Amino acid sequence: MAICNIITILIGRYAIQVRGLGPSVPISSLEGFGLPELLATTSLGHIIGAGVIIGLNSIGAIS
Repeated sequence: MAICNIITILIGRYAIQVRGLGPSVPISSLEGFGLPELLATTSLGHIIGAGVIIGLNSIGAIS
């Protein structure tokens, strides 16, 4: 789940064209990346992560 969130944050950092409109995040490495962008990318990361966990569980890779 954490890996999926990190990947979507990295993709979102470059894919979101209009950013920085909302309140900023007090992390220096995410400059220009606001709270709405962070919430959107982590929400998508959780959806993808849940799918990965369900998929891995269904093929028996994790129990």
